[in-house]
Parts: sequence; C-alpha cells; structure tokens
Amino acid sequence: MEQTGLPGQITLVKAHGVKVAFLAFAPYADTASLLDLPTARAMIKRATRRASVVVVYMHAGAEGPAADHVTGREEHYLGEDRGNPEAFAHMAIRAGASLVLASGPHVLRGMQFYRHHLIAYSLGDFAMYHDYATNGKLGMTVILHVTLSATGAFVHARIYPVEFTGLGQPVPGGGAISFVSGLSAQDFGASAARILPSGTINAP
Repeated sequence: MEQTGLPGQITLVKAHGVKVAFLAFAPYADTASLLDLPTARAMIKRATRRASVVVVYMHAGAEGPAADHVTGREEHYLGEDRGNPEAFAHMAIRAGASLVLASGPHVLRGMQFYRHHLIAYSLGDFAMYHDYATNGKLGMTVILHVTLSATGAFVHARIYPVEFTGLGQPVPGGGAISFVSGLSAQDFGASAARILPSGTINAP
C-alpha cells in the first residue's frame, strides 16, 4: 500500500498503464497544508505534469452531527482552523485535480460537480471501535466507487450505504443514500450531484 500527505509529497501509482497521482492535505504542521492554498495549488499543478489522473484528498471542515452541511466559509473546530472545504476543492479542480475526496467532519456531507469533476465533501467514518459516537447521522457512512477515464474525466460513480452496528462494525445498509442526496441538493443546488435511490451518481 502507498501513502501520501506529507509536506510536498506527491504519490504516484500506475494502474492498467495509467499514471495516477495522489495528494492529501490537512490543517496540520506535519502534513501538506490545507490552509496554504498557493503551495497546494503548485503541488497539484506539478502532479498534473507527472500523471494523467490526479486524486486530491482533504481533511477539512468542522466536526460532529451539526457539521453535515458545507458552509462555503472557513470552518473551525475547538478553535482550530479547518479551512474552507468548498474553496479548497474548487481550487484543486481548477489546478487540475480529476477527483476530490474528503473526510474530517466524522459525518457524511453532500457531493457536487465542479467543472465536470466530482467532489465528495465528506465520506464520514468507516470503521471504529469505541472511538466515536455512532448514534443518528453519525452511524451512517458510504463506500464510494468512482470510475474515471485515462485522462481523468468522470465516467460514472455510485455510493453503497453502510451503517455501524454494535461497537462500531460497518455493515451494508442504512439510509446514507437519501441522506447524502438531500444534503447535496440543499447545499449545492444546480451543481449538486444527482444521486438516484440505487446510489448511482449522475452529473447535473
């Protein structure tokens, strides 16, 4: 397995003959900085010169059950600056990112298309053991499957609902599809990902 996310780090892998670059950003001193947009932009542009598909991850946004909406503003948690997820994601795509994925809020958020590229603003948590609460909306998550072309264009995507049981074991099921669909429509309007009851994700 490969990892990414250190300052200045671009991780390259090859899949079926296609070079894919992975970059990850977070608001911490020992990571590639989510808060330094000019440096992040330069890294992403550098990645586009080394790979035809560029996937950007961001650990961004406030936390908890009240943080399921993308605000379009700078977000904070316990006094910590967690960046402006929407501004960062849009910058990443303008710089050449093919796909932007995120977590950090520990709860699902909506999905948006920007310049024909998918942004998933939070995929929530996936597995835990007494780590975080799993009641209500905190008990829902998804598996996101995205297919991109060899040049990074969106082809199709689908989410599969998952819910936490017992001590935090993820199992298939739950109401995550309708939850993410509703958040997407509320937060992004005309640019929202159109999510069918099957979980299939369509561009607006």
